Amino acid sequence: MRIVNIHEAKTHLSRLVDEAIRGGEVIIARANQPLVKLVPVAEALPARRLGTAAGRMHIAEDFDAPLPDFDEYR
Repeated sequence: MRIVNIHEAKTHLSRLVDEAIRGGEVIIARANQPLVKLVPVAEALPARRLGTAAGRMHIAEDFDAPLPDFDEYR
């Protein structure tokens, strides 16, 4: 974990960003009080498309039929 003050962060921002991207933890502080943590943005997941499972599933006609009483299973 690396702690830098705001002035140093402004001066060496691109170097600190590279360090965070490589997995390093960079904390930016003011007057030795930690303020923020510099971390890489998580990769966005691709947008989900509707209908990609069309024709791959089968739902029985009676899927919503009432279940038998519990006593029948004892």
